[in-house]
Amino acid sequence: MSDSTSGTTGGGSGFGFFVLLMLAFLAATAIFAPRAPAPGPDIEAIAAAREANGGAMTREEIMARQEGMAVDTDFRRNFGDTEGGAAINAQLGTLGGASDAEMFRALRFNEADITVSSRAPASEVLIQDTGMAWLQFREGPLATWGGGAMLGMIGLLVLFYLFRGKIMIDGEKTGHTILRFAGIERFAHWLLAVSFILLGVTGLVSFFGRSLIIPLIGHEAFAPVAMFCKFVHNYVAWPFMLAVAMVFVLWVWHNIPNTTDLKWAAQGGGIFKKGVHPPAKKFNAGQKVIFWSVVLLGVSISLSGLSLLFPFELPMFAKTFVVLNQTGLPEALGFGVLPEVMPPHQEMQLAQAWHAIVAFVFMVIVIAHIYIGSVGMEGAFDAMGSGHVEAQWAKEHHSIWYEEQQDPLDHPVGKGGRTPAE
Repeated sequence: MSDSTSGTTGGGSGFGFFVLLMLAFLAATAIFAPRAPAPGPDIEAIAAAREANGGAMTREEIMARQEGMAVDTDFRRNFGDTEGGAAINAQLGTLGGASDAEMFRALRFNEADITVSSRAPASEVLIQDTGMAWLQFREGPLATWGGGAMLGMIGLLVLFYLFRGKIMIDGEKTGHTILRFAGIERFAHWLLAVSFILLGVTGLVSFFGRSLIIPLIGHEAFAPVAMFCKFVHNYVAWPFMLAVAMVFVLWVWHNIPNTTDLKWAAQGGGIFKKGVHPPAKKFNAGQKVIFWSVVLLGVSISLSGLSLLFPFELPMFAKTFVVLNQTGLPEALGFGVLPEVMPPHQEMQLAQAWHAIVAFVFMVIVIAHIYIGSVGMEGAFDAMGSGHVEAQWAKEHHSIWYEEQQDPLDHPVGKGGRTPAE
């Protein structure tokens, strides 16, 4: 968003962002998407074991079902002698006469007609069996790939700095500065930046608290930390959403792609070779990638965040899956038809999983953006610091925009007038 973005957050991050976003979509839909069941166990052997077991489900069937294998459960609808069995109050009656298999089956699939005294949302859901899949995904692939992507980006930036060094101003400095961003623009940027950092830090503490922090400081010390992070995360979300809306309104017209961006990308933004400065308007192609990443990911993470802030009141995945199924994309990717009706708890689990996926992708992109805006490029921080940049810097990195800021005497004036460098 600031003038600090260049090729690192342009061509490379653009491709990386696309790959990560596709992985995010696949991971989110893969959690609960119906899959072709794995081959079932030996049916004849199971039937024989069930008969020897008095007609009850065997241990092998239970284990097979937990592993996602195809298991015949139709027999449970006729379990026991429900017609000829003794009355339910008969002490020595057959188990079939008092079987509640159908009741538990209905409870498990949220089909039971029950009445509860609680007025809380989704309180009538007594059993739901997708929680373990969500937990395993959260503690497994999500933590591994999310944390690995962040560490990987940091490692790549360290290597880039070691080999390329800081991108310096090549030409002779003029001693004059030009207004790059007005006060309202800098306010929107820093509101977004500070709120994002707070949300990222508190989100990481909450996400990795059980696995990384509790073993170090213990449960009692972590409890107040977790409560504080939850408080900050919930309330800082609102200024973050405001900032996303502000930067969109302020900069959307400057971030419409054009042919200049192709030339800029073809030369890698000039970051890999000294003295190469492709032309660019107020925002180059790399900055446009950052802008649209912030807007699209910001809207997505805000929607899932609102769903989590107001549990069970803003379900969105079932409706989203209806639209996706109509496009045929899930089937084309091998996920079959996504569920269009799901229990409320599953909606929350998907919202939390998607929220975390987008957050990791978001943080990977912002890490690269922060690098270029701080230690990666000389003069870049000034754009969002004081709002003024060295005229030579503007000429090298945004030549088209620089020419538009000249007065008839060929002096760099910008909107704020010519300013001597401090």
